[in-house]
Amino acid sequence: MYKVLGGNKNRTFRVLWLLEELGEKYDFVSCSPHSNKALEHNVSGKVPILIDGENAINDSTSILTYLSDKHNKCTQPAGTLKRAHQDSLTMTILDEFESLLWATAKNSFVLPDSRRTLGIKVNLKWEFEKNQSIFVKRMEDSLFLTGNNFSITDIIFTHCFDWAKKVEFDIKETKIKDYLSRVYLRPSYKSARKIM
Repeated sequence: MYKVLGGNKNRTFRVLWLLEELGEKYDFVSCSPHSNKALEHNVSGKVPILIDGENAINDSTSILTYLSDKHNKCTQPAGTLKRAHQDSLTMTILDEFESLLWATAKNSFVLPDSRRTLGIKVNLKWEFEKNQSIFVKRMEDSLFLTGNNFSITDIIFTHCFDWAKKVEFDIKETKIKDYLSRVYLRPSYKSARKIM
């Protein structure tokens, strides 16, 4: 059985959601970033952390990739062009959306007051909206981002846009709004939300 360490205000949700999708059993251990519990398994103290047997895996995207590859679900096969397309979309989401959200968080509450850049959120919000208009051109006319099969790319994308709502970044594109409405109906999303 897997063990997941993390909290409800970070990327831990992604891991729980995937485990719900996979139907795999897990124990969830609530802990804060940089807590003693987190530092036992990750020298940076960051969460989420997945414990598989005696091994700890860090970073939400790495954990999702590991689990989806291991269980051969919610991913395209490694070494295929479909996987390259999936990875390309995932990296774009991390670069064009998550990085802006993380910069917003750092300059809102993560960094000490003396290290925050005041007013940066306006620029990050503008860029987030601009990037949506570019990203929708890459969205296929299918149920999910990489076709009709749900993948870890969908988990990361949806989580970023959930995060965007919390920091009051607008979702401007109708295609993204419609996509999110479909994904929110997934039982695994709802189950993971109940935990978090």
